Amino acid sequence: MEPTISVVMTVYDNARELEENLPAYLSQDYAAGYEMIVVDESSTDDTDDVLTRFKSTLSEEGPSRLYTTFLPRPNRLVSRQRMALTLGVKAAKNEWIVFSNIHNVPSPTWLKEIAEFAKGSTELIIGYVGKNGDIRLQLFNEISSAGSIIGKAERQRANGHKGKFMRHLRGKYDFMAVPTRLGHDVLRLYELPIRGSQLFRYRVQTILYNMVH
Repeated sequence: MEPTISVVMTVYDNARELEENLPAYLSQDYAAGYEMIVVDESSTDDTDDVLTRFKSTLSEEGPSRLYTTFLPRPNRLVSRQRMALTLGVKAAKNEWIVFSNIHNVPSPTWLKEIAEFAKGSTELIIGYVGKNGDIRLQLFNEISSAGSIIGKAERQRANGHKGKFMRHLRGKYDFMAVPTRLGHDVLRLYELPIRGSQLFRYRVQTILYNMVH
């Protein structure tokens, strides 16, 4: 049986991207059911207006699957993204969480493809989007096994990684799925202290791992 899913993403001054890409998230062909949680990181553009408009339109059509929340003031000791994602995890009501990015445009069957592998002993799924919109998934039975990939990528993450060349090999993933009960465990990997020599080792570990997976 497919799990219910909460798609969580953070946005900051992404009004245009929301206008263009959010409909693809809200129209997934997924019978098991899903919700969309968007955390606004104190945007200064029209992001809030765009989200309000989407929610209003959806409410006219029936029960809305779009939920939004707001990060008022980031703590300097914790990254803005980490705090925003933590809010998203706390708000999630379903069995699995998929962390995604508004710069990615999912296919109509995106959640179906992820759900095929969201079962058994799998604790984490990392996904990469190809040039043609096809996805490549890596499965992990233990979250810690993906520590080098997540730790390295989160230190060099820009909204919407540019280009597709060697992104999988370098571990620049586009989305990540995890059972909701383990959501906070994944976020802890974002803030692990990594020195320069450790970052180089993580880069090498990531490339070697991805060459055979």
